[in-house]
Amino acid sequence: MSKIDVCLDSCLSYDKVALQRLMQRQFDQLGVQPDLSGKRVLLKPNLISGGAPPLACSNPKFAAAVAAVYLSRGAKVMLGDSPAFGTGAQVMKRQGFKPHFADLAVEYVPFSNRVVETLSCGIRIGVAADALDCDYLVNLPRIKAHDQMGVTMAVKNIFGIVIGARKALLHMRVGGGRQLFSEMILDLHSLLPPSFVCADAIEVMNGEGPVKGTSLVVGCLASSWNAVAIDRAMLAVLEIDKKRIPLAVSAAEKGLGGSSLGDLTFPHSRPEDFKGSGFAVPGSLAPVRFSPLRYVKNSLKRVLLRLDP
Repeated sequence: MSKIDVCLDSCLSYDKVALQRLMQRQFDQLGVQPDLSGKRVLLKPNLISGGAPPLACSNPKFAAAVAAVYLSRGAKVMLGDSPAFGTGAQVMKRQGFKPHFADLAVEYVPFSNRVVETLSCGIRIGVAADALDCDYLVNLPRIKAHDQMGVTMAVKNIFGIVIGARKALLHMRVGGGRQLFSEMILDLHSLLPPSFVCADAIEVMNGEGPVKGTSLVVGCLASSWNAVAIDRAMLAVLEIDKKRIPLAVSAAEKGLGGSSLGDLTFPHSRPEDFKGSGFAVPGSLAPVRFSPLRYVKNSLKRVLLRLDP
């Protein structure tokens, strides 16, 4: 099997000029086409909810920098996600995206149309049609500690193509065992068009997550064509034993390319260059499953948020 490139570079701020310069360098290294004229590129950020702390969602400066790089290459750029609560438009408004996208010709897509697919693990699932109907999907995870999955990165961020309340239903249906839940998330990637990952490990959520953790500056910008590979690289950057992370365990058991460090090459910096970040995974992982009462309460919350423009 050919090696998978993962670009890692030191980046300590969200300065747009510095970010775009590093992104252009990584994109060139990884073979992103310099001319994307006529191509529809969908950016998929991480938008949990408008009420979440900024650290829980994609940094708008980061997302805008990625958009600017793709626009500079002639792409038609779109932006979409299905948050846990409310709509993507509401979350972006409350998280301060508008000023950073004001001068960018980026189209917001609401992830309102769904298609139903059957995953290889046997689960039938409704996902956003826009996420499957683009030329390239660009996955923009923000690295976060997570009380249920240990840490969430590129692989988990794709769960956001499942529309709204269906995510909670899937938690209830298959969340009783982390193995099946992890397999479901990994299988989602087989539905995607060609996908690129640009991961924000500049300022991450540490200790607890995905909403209650503390800020930690790791200072890393990471890119790859392979979500499993970039997650494996980031586990090495953060010095996390992959046996503690259910998604990493499932990826290795399925024999997915990129699940082992031996599958990877690092054209720029290496994981050990970031040694000593101090990132902490939650000491014990909580159950994944949502209770029916929690589901009802969260459903009511979604309805109220949709009534609020």
